[in-house]
Amino acid sequence: MPMLRQIAQLGHPVLRTDAERVILPASDATRALVADMLDTMRDAHGVGIAAPQVYDSSAIFIVASRPNPRYPNAPEMDPQVVINPEIIERSDEIVKGWEGCLSIPGLRGFVPRPRRIVVRYQDLEGEVFEREFEDFVARVFQHEDDHLHGLVFIDRLESPKDLVCEKEYQRQFAS
Repeated sequence: MPMLRQIAQLGHPVLRTDAERVILPASDATRALVADMLDTMRDAHGVGIAAPQVYDSSAIFIVASRPNPRYPNAPEMDPQVVINPEIIERSDEIVKGWEGCLSIPGLRGFVPRPRRIVVRYQDLEGEVFEREFEDFVARVFQHEDDHLHGLVFIDRLESPKDLVCEKEYQRQFAS
């Protein structure tokens, strides 16, 4: 049965460590980790979560865009379990968008990222997928992929002026 896990907070070394590739097909322990991540993400109203955020340095994350209290306008999609990902193409078009992070509560940043990406990753069985994502889902994918490389969204800011407290974000920018 899945359990809620603690979420690593900014400053913990696990968030600044490169994740390790996962051997597939997934072990029972890896499957349990993924189930726990999904429950933890939903409980925290996230639209994605990476294994390092739950103190596990495996190259796994979940992208699960859906409207919730933190992202009321997020598009609906089925959760995607992403293992051993790589971004194989990035659009030249860079767009800035607001991001938050379960590991950095209370802050939002206006982060520049490629609008469109093409990615390759595996699922729990080891099947390889190649997909194209745009806009919000591309942003979530890139945000979670950064976690596998020891990066967080504040590392991507163009200026410290692009960082705001959640309360101000909700007051000024949330629609």
